[in-house]
Amino acid sequence: MIDKLELLLALAKERHFGRAAEACGVTQPTMSTSLKQLEEILGVMLVQRGSRFQGFTPEGERVLDWARRIVGDARAMRQEINGLKDKLSGEIRIAVIPTVLGICRLADDALSRSPSRCTISNCSSTSADVLGLLENLEVDAGLTYIENEPVGKVRTVPLYNESYRLLTSPDGMFGDREQVTWKEVGQVPLCLLTPDMQNRRISIARSARSEQRPRRR
Repeated sequence: MIDKLELLLALAKERHFGRAAEACGVTQPTMSTSLKQLEEILGVMLVQRGSRFQGFTPEGERVLDWARRIVGDARAMRQEINGLKDKLSGEIRIAVIPTVLGICRLADDALSRSPSRCTISNCSSTSADVLGLLENLEVDAGLTYIENEPVGKVRTVPLYNESYRLLTSPDGMFGDREQVTWKEVGQVPLCLLTPDMQNRRISIARSARSEQRPRRR
């Protein structure tokens, strides 16, 4: 059953039968047969079939939710059992928004002082991509904003509160000020991340509606 659920998750990620089969190291006929067997076991149609992948049925979407939980628990169980046999080892995959990459160094340093043989792999992603990678079990954890936009069906643990500073030269606009309002910040040509990054969306939204006063640094 677990292997069939793994195939279902691969199809959800790739949205293409051939690529999903290739990602799982099986042939496309093997994958199709396995998915049909899963449908027979559950007694419902999961995939809308045609000449190409057309999506999941409503029942298929619900099964996907369960598949993510079951496969995630199965992987966690294997890791825990392996840890009992030997020192904890393996790769911890973390999807990280760019503004948090500096914080990841703290986790790397802490891990290097532990007796485990784990390594951390940080993947720079947008906040939307972080949630997608988590949902498809492609990463073990994500570091992103948890209050500004919906984060979906994930367990969240607040790590720290983020503050903002305006960095400018002494002879630049507001260079002689100790504080500026967000409205004033909106008048300054800013060097920001790309529009798909939530940090930029937060900055623009605050400058448009707030009178908070970030300190100059």
